[in-house]
Amino acid sequence: MTIQLCVLLWARPGAAEALTAYEDKVLALLPEHDGRLIQRAHTADGAAPDAPAEVQLITFGSQSGYDGFLADPRRTAMSAERDAVIARTDLFPVTLT
Repeated sequence: MTIQLCVLLWARPGAAEALTAYEDKVLALLPEHDGRLIQRAHTADGAAPDAPAEVQLITFGSQSGYDGFLADPRRTAMSAERDAVIARTDLFPVTLT
C-alpha cells in the first residue's frame, strides 16, 4: 500500500533558513525507507503571515517504509533541532493525480 502525504511546516520566528537546513537532512533519509520527495515548495515573499514556511509532497512505497522513516535513529536524534526550528507541522494523507 502506497502512502502519499502532504506536509505543511511552520518555522519558529526567525528560523525559516534553519527549518530548511533541518529538512534537507531529514529528507535525505527518504530513499533508504522506500520514500521519495515529489515536490517541495517554500512560501513566497508577500504570502499571508500565517502561511506555512514549507510544503512537501512525499510518497512511501509501503507502510513499513513510512514506519521505518519515522523510527530512523538518525531522524529521532535530531528531535531537539527540530523542536528549535519548527513551530507547527500539519501532515495529512493525499491522493496524487
